[in-house]
Amino acid sequence: MNQARVTMEVIDGVAIVTISNPPVNALALTIFDGLKEKFSEAMRRDDVKAIVLAGNGGRFSGGFDINVFETVHKTGDISVLPDTSIDVLVNVIEDGKKPTVAALEGLALGGGLELALGCHARIAAPKTQLGLPELTLGVIPGSGGTQRLPRLIGLPKALEIILFSRPVTSEEGKKLGLVDAVVPSGELLKVSRQWALDIADRRKPWIRSLHSIDKLGSLPEMHAIINSARQQVKQVAKNMPQHQACLDVIEEGIIHGGYHGLLKSKVFRELVATDTSKGLVHAFFAQRATTKVPNISDIGLKPRRIKKVAVIGGGLMGSGIATALILSDIYVILKEINSEYLLKGIKMVEANVRGLVSRKKLVEDKAEKALLMLKGVLDYSEFKDVDVVIEAVIENISLKQKIFGDIEKACPPHCILASNTSTIDLDIVGEKTKSQDRIVGAHFFSPAHMMPLLEIIRTDKTSPQVVLDLMAVGKIIKKVPVVVGNCTGFAVNRTFFPYSQSAHLLVHLGVDLFRIDQLIRNFGLPIGPFELQDLAGYGVAVATTKEFSLTFPDRTFATPLVELLIKNGRNGKNNGKGYYIYEKGSKPKPDPAVLPLIEESRRLTNIMPGGKPISVTDEEVVEMILFPVVNEACRVLDDGVVVRASDLDIASVLGMSFPSYRGGIIFWADTIGADRVYRSLQKWSEAYGKFFKPSKYLEERATRGIPLSAPASTSSVARPRL
Repeated sequence: MNQARVTMEVIDGVAIVTISNPPVNALALTIFDGLKEKFSEAMRRDDVKAIVLAGNGGRFSGGFDINVFETVHKTGDISVLPDTSIDVLVNVIEDGKKPTVAALEGLALGGGLELALGCHARIAAPKTQLGLPELTLGVIPGSGGTQRLPRLIGLPKALEIILFSRPVTSEEGKKLGLVDAVVPSGELLKVSRQWALDIADRRKPWIRSLHSIDKLGSLPEMHAIINSARQQVKQVAKNMPQHQACLDVIEEGIIHGGYHGLLKSKVFRELVATDTSKGLVHAFFAQRATTKVPNISDIGLKPRRIKKVAVIGGGLMGSGIATALILSDIYVILKEINSEYLLKGIKMVEANVRGLVSRKKLVEDKAEKALLMLKGVLDYSEFKDVDVVIEAVIENISLKQKIFGDIEKACPPHCILASNTSTIDLDIVGEKTKSQDRIVGAHFFSPAHMMPLLEIIRTDKTSPQVVLDLMAVGKIIKKVPVVVGNCTGFAVNRTFFPYSQSAHLLVHLGVDLFRIDQLIRNFGLPIGPFELQDLAGYGVAVATTKEFSLTFPDRTFATPLVELLIKNGRNGKNNGKGYYIYEKGSKPKPDPAVLPLIEESRRLTNIMPGGKPISVTDEEVVEMILFPVVNEACRVLDDGVVVRASDLDIASVLGMSFPSYRGGIIFWADTIGADRVYRSLQKWSEAYGKFFKPSKYLEERATRGIPLSAPASTSSVARPRL
């Protein structure tokens, strides 16, 4: 096991102090102790004129060890957090009697960059990643980054980097004034040593960035910039305290001086203890845990190289999947049933790629190279040497079964046979094939080239090698692969099928449809359930509801509203008319013309108690939408569809845009308490029917006081699906 340590070597009057804590030289508590010890020794020694601070293994430092945050969240003990902003960075490094130069390479993020900001100069290797991503964990830069960065590069750019966690390269850092020089990696230590000696001999400036003011403007200018930033983060960071707190601390330092701003370190400690930080840190670790899949990642298998993938179906999903693959240098064969559909599919891929270029997320030459990786076909003749086939046609069982029968014959025996189905049980999809060990689900989320989740569905017969290969493909195309078991809807869509069901149920109980959408947006999801239905198209709603109602008839709500909308000539965003009106260049607007359709649907269902709309608070509306989702998530856990509860959390964040600062659907429910969720559902089931009936898993956890996320008991009789 690698031990975190700090070493020192003196070369020609310069002490090289090196941080070593693989893989990213995280700043563990022992590292801070080691820095104090080595810097104190260097300051005492007569043979040391200057100091260079470096990181071992080609990386400076990935920042503070956030395992400490997890410890705080589990124990509630914030005393384990080190107070380094003054103790180490000011007293030991910045105000030290000998100059220190930071030699940056690989990455200098979070506390790693803050450490470098406390040095008197920064020399970097090419392409070094620099940034302060602390706000993504619900906290603020806690070691002086809020004070030093604005003084080095000016307030506007500093706010962009801090508030939006935007990393910059060393080349951009040089232009901004964050980095003093960019030099080849092989010369980094040599140049840094000479720079440190030049500072000691007064040939280069000895800059204490905490005291610099030349990059700061007048107080009225600074106030205007900060106030503008406050308004901006209100829009993009709803329900999160760290952004406004960060601006408070920055403003404090601008008004009263940088050192005074450092004294606000208690804000950092307060933020670590918030539910927001707990949720974001949980999501961070949940994402990393997805790589550990029992009997897949731990049995010594190595992923095979995937060079060529065939995608069947060039519609919205197929074109998005093809886009994701070609952007990662994987050759794609796109198959359609006729020339017209094929041309449309290729044009959609091109539009996806061009869209990334126009949004400056892709450079032109990479776009051109990616498009050369795509070939359109109308038959299976090109499938003879593909490594993976991903079927992405409409949700039609007989069509999918025919395709799988065809590709089994057309593809080589090693080829992975994957389906992008979002709901249909894979055993049904592949029941007419002989190669069931190669059949696997590759469920992308729309738009497939942008949404980060890849749900990998494993049947009882899918080979571990196939699952591992698909996990590797997911990583190559920059997705987060989550391996789940096979059932109708799998993990994510099954968990969230009550989301739209409960929304429709509430509307038919008399709650305003547009109020529901607004309250769900206020909760933190980007759009409400009805705008989401508009976006997906009503065909998807009809097909998925049919599948779920067949499998789970006891907990589906039969709404006539979607059929009424279709008969009225509405198909959501696809034709510009749904619950909302869609016009190019403007936000969706609620369409009052749907209100008579809603009234007609209410009349047909006739479920309002006493014929009158129910009276519910805003909080109750949100809970009546989301507690049934929690209830289904409990059944998913009880059935063993996911490896661990945190897999469902990160899948809900990345696949359904559940707010990451709430930690995921199960984590959020545990924050509220299983007992409250259970009692609410029990009350609603008595008042409004069995749709709300609590699951046995939820009832057991609530009555015994066990968190929903705790591993399933051995007494569970459910058949694990994974």
